[in-house]
Amino acid sequence: MSEQFWRGKRVLVTGHTGFKGGWLCLWLQQLGAEVTGYALEAPTQPSLFEAARVAEGMTSIIGDIRDLDHLARVFSETAPEIVIHMAAQPLVRLSYKEPVQTYSTNVMGTVHLLEAVRRTPSVRAVVNVTSDKCYENREWVWGYRETEPMGGFDPYSNSKGCAELVTDAFRNSYFHPDHYAEHRVAVGSGRAGNVIGGGDWAGDRLIPDMMRALSTGTPVQIRNPHAIRPWQHVLEPLSGYLRLAEKLYTEGPAFVGGWNFGPNDSDTQPVQWIVEHLVARWGDGAAWQRDSAPQPHEATYLKLDCSKAKSLLGWTPRWTLSEAIDHIVEWHQAFLRNADMRPLTLSQINAYQTK
Repeated sequence: MSEQFWRGKRVLVTGHTGFKGGWLCLWLQQLGAEVTGYALEAPTQPSLFEAARVAEGMTSIIGDIRDLDHLARVFSETAPEIVIHMAAQPLVRLSYKEPVQTYSTNVMGTVHLLEAVRRTPSVRAVVNVTSDKCYENREWVWGYRETEPMGGFDPYSNSKGCAELVTDAFRNSYFHPDHYAEHRVAVGSGRAGNVIGGGDWAGDRLIPDMMRALSTGTPVQIRNPHAIRPWQHVLEPLSGYLRLAEKLYTEGPAFVGGWNFGPNDSDTQPVQWIVEHLVARWGDGAAWQRDSAPQPHEATYLKLDCSKAKSLLGWTPRWTLSEAIDHIVEWHQAFLRNADMRPLTLSQINAYQTK
């Protein structure tokens, strides 16, 4: 990332109170951007947003992405140049319980975001963050490319496929690359794998569930130890989103469309691998066991082909999965010691940048 590029840029981030949004906003602050966040209150207690005092270096606005009028006013008042859309209902299992909330947030929230962009002449680049689960999952061994069809078995995955289709429709209708000289807006989407990192306390997610168990000395309950996921530290896809935003801003039409950001093949591991490594790294008698209760459907195999981002954006993962686990353990054990988490989080961002 170019600090010179980001210094002074007006950036609006939706979902800034969430796990990924909090890390992104801290990184943007470190780069010198003028950051405005728009989101609901922090979704968990505790949260990275509060623990790392994310709001200290930005303008934080509490609002619902489903409220178009409020969102459009915020756009008008802050005149962002770059928009990174991360507000979402991000959990597969919750989507089974709350499908209406999931679709209204992930689909209509995206409609509202892009409509606000359409009304705001200052915007030059938009990155809509969706998910690797937007693809029609065929449970095959090959990585999914950006041209694969959208799909999704569960409401969450399907809503992310729908959000990608919405993005395509707005891009074709209002921000078409062929007419870039007229509208001057470049729209891309980022599709990342399973992100992990310090400060994630979401429910029904592997690393947060492990952190809760380990911090109380109880065995970790694992639902599906053989499921394979594209694990990566949260800073990996965030670096991709930032790099993509730079390219959309500076080079426009050449970089519109979807982009995959996932780990190297060696870090696409089953749940059991990451559990055993994290338990060993934590120490202090940590253990895990299989949860035998019936579970809703979740994909067992999912991998991304990131050749496009590596070739055209010059993006590549920096931390191995083992290094990611080391930084997660460092973060959460520091939190349990009541350390000041803002400088520690910023130090991890700096360590990632300088590797």
